[in-house]
Amino acid sequence: MAKSVGVTVSERIQAALVVDHKVVGDLQLFPSDPEEQDGLVELHTEGLAAAICDRILAAANGATDIQAVGVAVPGLVRAGVIEEAPNLPQLKGARLQELLTNQLRARNINAAVTILNDADGCAAGLASLHGKLDHLIRVWTLGVGIGYGRYPFTEGVWEGGHTVITLDEKERFCGCGGRGHLEGIMGHRAMRLRFLDMEPEEIFEHAKLDPGTGQPADQRCLDFKKLWHTALAAATAASIHMAGTGKFFLTGFNVGFVDLPMLKDYLQQMVKMSPLQSYSLEIVEDEAHTRVIGAAVTAEQAAGL
Repeated sequence: MAKSVGVTVSERIQAALVVDHKVVGDLQLFPSDPEEQDGLVELHTEGLAAAICDRILAAANGATDIQAVGVAVPGLVRAGVIEEAPNLPQLKGARLQELLTNQLRARNINAAVTILNDADGCAAGLASLHGKLDHLIRVWTLGVGIGYGRYPFTEGVWEGGHTVITLDEKERFCGCGGRGHLEGIMGHRAMRLRFLDMEPEEIFEHAKLDPGTGQPADQRCLDFKKLWHTALAAATAASIHMAGTGKFFLTGFNVGFVDLPMLKDYLQQMVKMSPLQSYSLEIVEDEAHTRVIGAAVTAEQAAGL
């Protein structure tokens, strides 16, 4: 059985020992205080790499026979280099695979290190947990930004959150500055910029229809809810038309906003070719264990284990 460590890096570092695709022991966290939101942003690149290594060693719990380490990070990752990292800007351009490999060797762990996008790690974790490691799996992670992950790993950029779904000149809320992007409509940050007088939770609450009148509390909120779902349907339809049918998982801290019947209705209007209609959608909770397992599984496969 392969023994590996999976790591996710987002608002915090989470790491765990993974044996036979199952987490063994407790998650190792940094910062340990859940209220501390900026602990990683304040670290320089070398300091962040050292913090990741500290959690890997804590997860290994003294074991030196770790065969693979997978580290899932937000951003554009290619060949172990972080080419873009909007949420952790100190990582842009960092040769993170090399940094971690060297630091781990200095601590007597000679494991193969794999760096991957966090949404891809989520997709791999879901594939493992649902017994679909031989299937194409895609996942939308709905959070501050919008992540698009796929399993099995295939070379490419896969920045699905920046899929262009409208040519409206006013749609410039995406964090990258691009026009008409999915993230510019669905992302938590983008929603807060669009509705300066409401939090995203309030937007969807005010979009609900009153049972007595059949009217929403705020028509602009209902219009936005429809736009939000249309955008997700459009990006999903684009993926189906490019890569074919299969399972799509929806997760992330904003997945509770998804109205699955509404999303399916819009998607059915967009995908009309009969060979492409055997897709499926499923909402799942965003579990740290799933992402950690996915990072470890990806690292094991990359190492040929």
